[in-house]
Amino acid sequence: MEIGEFLPHVVFVIPVLNIPVRNTVVVTWIMMALIIGVAAIVGQRRLTALEMLVDFLNDVVSDVMGIPAETYLPLLGSLAIFIAVANVLGVIPFLFAPTRDINVPLALAVVVFFSVHYFGVRARGPMGYLKSLASPIFLLPLEIIGQLIRTLSLTMRLFGNIFSGELLVAIVFSLAPLIVPLPLIVLGMFIGVLQAYVFTVLAAVYIGAGLGASESGSSMEQG
Repeated sequence: MEIGEFLPHVVFVIPVLNIPVRNTVVVTWIMMALIIGVAAIVGQRRLTALEMLVDFLNDVVSDVMGIPAETYLPLLGSLAIFIAVANVLGVIPFLFAPTRDINVPLALAVVVFFSVHYFGVRARGPMGYLKSLASPIFLLPLEIIGQLIRTLSLTMRLFGNIFSGELLVAIVFSLAPLIVPLPLIVLGMFIGVLQAYVFTVLAAVYIGAGLGASESGSSMEQG
């Protein structure tokens, strides 16, 4: 197996616009269609397993943030489901995890980056949130650097684990094509789901830190 065959590559170019489309984008479209299809079915039928999943995510996010998570569950739950499905796709023949393309983890990390500031400003107001970022104000450049490093860390953690796992399975399978490396596939699925959990928990931590004590206190007072 050549490494070039494993790396993301352009499969076609959109006419007129001349926009190249990678194979990771095509797989992401397939994955989105599957998720939307399942969501449509769930909208018509009450499925206990999926209700349990929502309750589990709600409990995890609420415990991590220390406040009721209903407001943030649509974002964080969507991240968890998207990343988990994307990571597990790598075990399906002729498909692979979109998260092996570094652009996908980077896009997800950027979503978290802006979500932290959006929810922080909404909870504290523009000036209150700006003051909370750095006090005294001369520490603001360090805070900005820390925010960027945090985004890079989210990106590389997800990308590195999924890329290395799929590459290992691909190498073993190329060396022993008649012996399907089932233990490695199972391990890859476990790591994929685990990485979705870790990414979601870290996103919840960062959003909770952006909200600060102001929203936690107001939520407790309302309760």
